Amino acid sequence: MNRCRCAGTPARPSAVVTVLALVLLTLGALLTGGAEAAEGPTAKVSQTEAGTGGTVTVTGARWRPRALLTLLICGQNMIGGTNSCANGDGRAVTVGTDGTFTKKLPVAEPPKPCPCVIHIATATGEAAAADVAFKVAGHPVAPLPKERSGGERLSVLSARLDGSSGLLTWFGAPPSRRLVVTVGNLGSTPARDPVFEVGTSHGVFAPSWEEQRWRGTIQPGKKAQVKLNVELSAGAHGDYLVSLRYGSKLLVEQPWAVGRPWGVTLFWVLLCVVVAATVFRIGMAVVDKVRPRTSRAAPPPASPPPSTGPAGPNGAHPALPWFTPDTAPEAPPHHQISAPSEEIRSTPKGTT
Repeated sequence: MNRCRCAGTPARPSAVVTVLALVLLTLGALLTGGAEAAEGPTAKVSQTEAGTGGTVTVTGARWRPRALLTLLICGQNMIGGTNSCANGDGRAVTVGTDGTFTKKLPVAEPPKPCPCVIHIATATGEAAAADVAFKVAGHPVAPLPKERSGGERLSVLSARLDGSSGLLTWFGAPPSRRLVVTVGNLGSTPARDPVFEVGTSHGVFAPSWEEQRWRGTIQPGKKAQVKLNVELSAGAHGDYLVSLRYGSKLLVEQPWAVGRPWGVTLFWVLLCVVVAATVFRIGMAVVDKVRPRTSRAAPPPASPPPSTGPAGPNGAHPALPWFTPDTAPEAPPHHQISAPSEEIRSTPKGTT
């Protein structure tokens, strides 16, 4: 007996609908993960308000592993760069292998009024930053400075550091580079001979700014290549950050890894070796001077060479031959009778 399907009974979903649902869920998960990855690094605080002398815990996620970060409390939403931050009370932290970090930051009053933020930025490697709103209890609050409407508004399109270190830099000479930036004028008036500020910073310290005037004019809607010189102090080495500012607007930050001047180390090593050798030789000379001398027996006088000449009146032989081979007297012949001796002469008569 065949069963009949009632009209009110809903039909089962087909396999095609099930597959489509799975595909949509997978695409949604991929898009959500991609959006989260595109958001970049994030940070949050344990509390949004604290007074001077307290501490606030800052946590972050999705940062570059093993990156060195700086944490600063800044006023005026850090419009004027790190000059508006409490740099002396900042902290540094290293990101873990999973891209997260946790650090306690002491609460201090920034040099500028609030609204304040906690600024987290990388100190080395690729630049990345994040700001978290924070209120310093008891610190004055003032409205943010208004941005100029119209006029020249410069923006950096690209930036790089040109140049390399030479032999003198290897021996401690000041390292130098050239900051090459492509600047575009987004305003309505031309920028004539703009004055830029170039700053260099090392570690958690605030950058030291130097004004440099660029000779030229950037018309509205146009762009130009600006080249500015950057120089560090003699013997500088480590990770530096080159910043470019126009007015109160920070245009770009460029990392700069400066090598150690190994020539200076080699010079000091050689100097220590030379000084040590000189001191050793002087010490040996002093020891040789002050050491006691032992008495030695006088050597016997050398015997004079044998003489072949006749003896003198006192029986001594002359030092040199008394004749030369050519003038030597001839020996007497064998038949020559010698003179009688005294003994024969004194023999009495009658004796034989």
